[in-house]
Amino acid sequence: MKKSLAIILAVLLADQGFKLWVKTHMMLGQEIHVADWFIIHFTENVGMAFGMEFGGDYGKLALSVFRMIAVAGIGYYLFKYAVRSTSVIVPVAISLVFAGALGNIVDSTFYGLIFSESFGQVAEVFPVDGGYAPMLFGRVVDMLYFPIIEGHFPEWFPIWSNEHYLFFRPVFNIADSSITVGMGFIILFQKKFLLQ
Repeated sequence: MKKSLAIILAVLLADQGFKLWVKTHMMLGQEIHVADWFIIHFTENVGMAFGMEFGGDYGKLALSVFRMIAVAGIGYYLFKYAVRSTSVIVPVAISLVFAGALGNIVDSTFYGLIFSESFGQVAEVFPVDGGYAPMLFGRVVDMLYFPIIEGHFPEWFPIWSNEHYLFFRPVFNIADSSITVGMGFIILFQKKFLLQ
């Protein structure tokens, strides 16, 4: 139980700390080049993973409510089954997924209320005129960008002959990474999860 709580707290603090720093020090679209392959690129995600969205305002509301229900279910599983597991990997994986999902819920639930717009300016915390969106309609802050390999497909390559490619294109955050690593553990060690 202590290990799960420590993982959740560490991921939430790192995720929210980095997001708060980006929101209060950078304008939307601004970049800081740490290395050729590592860029802090401030963007905001209005919908699901990789910026996908559906259904306008109703879709955003449904997504926010779904996220909360999913986190409640993951939390129930974590504290009911995973914490009693004889395997170390089960509570670690579920804790990572739980913490990452919770980190992104914080953004979509509260950031619209507590921050001003970031477009063309650095966001202000608790602006006098109120935030940029009502509760549950905030945007998730993404900033990690790793354009590791860039080039063009060879002429002989089927379908994408001579087309430009960039690996790794998505911009994401620490919470997304936590979910990905946790799900990776679940997939790699699925037998341990099935035996719970």
